[in-house]
Amino acid sequence: MSNDVRLAVDTGKVSLGYREVIKAVNTNSAKAIVVAEKGKKSIVDDINHVCRIAGIRLIGFKGGSLKLGTVCGKPYSVNSLAIIDAGNSNIINEEY
Repeated sequence: MSNDVRLAVDTGKVSLGYREVIKAVNTNSAKAIVVAEKGKKSIVDDINHVCRIAGIRLIGFKGGSLKLGTVCGKPYSVNSLAIIDAGNSNIINEEY
């Protein structure tokens, strides 16, 4: 899964962070959402709820926000990201 996330970040279009994820869901531009399962519980629950209502696929990342940030190639923590365009990644079609 980490390779698919990194490939989507490098070759596709993603939005990083809670606020950007909510914006992407509200504008119907997100095809899938990746959230750090060991992140802040209130954020995980909010994103889970919004995805269920909008019918957007939620992908749980097995790890914390610092690990997700590292996978994305960022020097900071990333609690969630919206996949707007997967690029060369198969993240939208894979089962995790």
